[in-house]
Amino acid sequence: MIRNFTAALLAGLCAPALAQAQGADAVKFGAREGIIQASISPDGSKIAMIAPVGGAGAAVLVAPLDGSAAPKPILSSSGKPDRLSYCRWSTSTRLVCSVYMIEFSGSIMTPYMRMVALNADGSDLKQLSARASSEELGAAQYGGEIIDWLADDSSSAVLMERDFVAEASTGRLAARTTGGLGVERVDTVSLRRSLVESPKGSAFTYLSDGHGNIRVMGVQATGGTGYNVSRLTYQYRKPGDHDWLPLSEVSITPQGTIGFVPLAVDRDLNVAYGYDEHNGRAALFKIALDGSMKRELVFEHGAVDVENLIRIGRQRRVVGVSYATDKRQSVFFDPQLKALAESLSKALPGQPLVSFVDATADESKLLLFAGSDTDAGHYYLLDRKTKQMAEVGPVRPQLDKVKLASVKPVSFLAADGTMIPGYLTLPPGSDGKNLPAIVLPHGGPGARDEWGFDWLSQFFAARGFAVLQPNFRGSAGYGDAWFQKNGFQSWQTAVGDVNDGGRWLLSQGIAAPGKVAIVGWSYGGYAALQSPVLDPELFKAIVAIAPVTDLDELREEAKNYTNYKQVDEFIGKGPHVKQGSPAQNVEWIKAPVLLFHGDKDLNVAIGQSELMASKLRAAGKQVELVKFEGLDHQLDDSAVRTQMLDKVDKFLRAAMHLPE
Repeated sequence: MIRNFTAALLAGLCAPALAQAQGADAVKFGAREGIIQASISPDGSKIAMIAPVGGAGAAVLVAPLDGSAAPKPILSSSGKPDRLSYCRWSTSTRLVCSVYMIEFSGSIMTPYMRMVALNADGSDLKQLSARASSEELGAAQYGGEIIDWLADDSSSAVLMERDFVAEASTGRLAARTTGGLGVERVDTVSLRRSLVESPKGSAFTYLSDGHGNIRVMGVQATGGTGYNVSRLTYQYRKPGDHDWLPLSEVSITPQGTIGFVPLAVDRDLNVAYGYDEHNGRAALFKIALDGSMKRELVFEHGAVDVENLIRIGRQRRVVGVSYATDKRQSVFFDPQLKALAESLSKALPGQPLVSFVDATADESKLLLFAGSDTDAGHYYLLDRKTKQMAEVGPVRPQLDKVKLASVKPVSFLAADGTMIPGYLTLPPGSDGKNLPAIVLPHGGPGARDEWGFDWLSQFFAARGFAVLQPNFRGSAGYGDAWFQKNGFQSWQTAVGDVNDGGRWLLSQGIAAPGKVAIVGWSYGGYAALQSPVLDPELFKAIVAIAPVTDLDELREEAKNYTNYKQVDEFIGKGPHVKQGSPAQNVEWIKAPVLLFHGDKDLNVAIGQSELMASKLRAAGKQVELVKFEGLDHQLDDSAVRTQMLDKVDKFLRAAMHLPE
């Protein structure tokens, strides 16, 4: 049986070289996950894991599941600019890995993705994505995704999307004159390729039934300007047929998508599963793919959106759905897995957040993740035949002996009488009164916080701060009415809720008078910088990581991308654009400001922070901008995150006159 052989090795791999001046808590919480992603081989003999190396790097480790040997590194990435996204088994001896990178041409940054295949011992490394020819009239940024692992097939082939590029036709009769997204059958060993779906210029996705049949295609046309239109069209095929039939039309609006969005196909039921609006919230539906278009509501929740399909096995079959109220809940359609989930909740009472990560070909062995608010999580291997379960390893080995803070679901009253949900994290052992406190709004804005482990809030709690994470109006997951126009067009409501969270901390005696700060990342950083426009006196320190600071600049940045029309509509036009841009309202800011940004951020350009810092300096405000070279929006580097946490801690203590 597998032993917990990963902890010591992974702790060594992910430990960065850090200055002794940095605090121990910053080192522990700034380190990236010891296991970033994991996959079990189809025969159940081996496990592959992506683990951090140094600051930003990563390595693929492979180990036998009987514990007979230590994990062996077989592939690595530097993190600057190449990054390993995931690795999965195509056979019991062959892995397929996705590599993300950014190429630079002057000030222009272009993201690329490529797939590679290699043996479990690291040999026979090959690029699985199609190689470009000298005749192609451009470069394919997208290197394809595996949409079917062909689990029924004994070969080493997979079905893979491919972005075809048109070729020069001068003097060539066989030149490819049009490009677009198609599907190929690709052998992961020999690289033999055969066309399954001809490229279509407007296609953006294909769905397989998990048994080698392409059943759904998504189409998004471009307008005369070359930008994508705000309408998606989905088509489907009947079993054994090649003709495409209409399935659904979806509109992309500033408030979200409207219409049935298919996500998976069940071959045996001959249906497509997907989400659609129902009573103002997202619900799970299924539509028959036999020509009848029979539509059934599978599951809805009266208070929140239904949002995550639960899938299992190499066919990725749908076995349930999950949603988040105060805590994430799962509903299983498969009776055996429902019973298994119930038994796991009893076997792991302190780790209620359980998910199925991967499975062997016969699903007799399952790779599981389990965690909680006070447990960053562990991977387990469950043998369903013997009913034995063993730990593979902890996600964050450096925190294994650290007492983490419990996270409590709370709600507080907004100025207009609306109850705002959120999560309160208090320092371990604290009575929860008269503490320095932080409001920590989430990114997005089309996202939400959930109950569970969060490295940022846990770091602040370890440093003695109370932390409130509000799911302000503009957050996703609570239905259309809660989302409103979105967090930019309805910024006064969203940021008002965030500020009301700070006032609630004070009114409850949780926060000591004059000891409340605000910290945010991405949209959360925007909310942090915009909060003084509504109340300049509330927060005594502002920390913004990779923030949006000017909505018109954000719109302008999107002009070089095909989704410009959607970004333009999301931001909208009107007085809210200037009123809702922190860089245009610096006169309201009284508290000191600390900014962080990676110079390779493709989500929010570093120019947003540079503009904010420039405006603040010109207005005589206290501001510091810390730039990180070679990193994107996530700042996915243990040394950098440690440095950032340490600097934020010292900044907050100085601003709020707290002891070191």
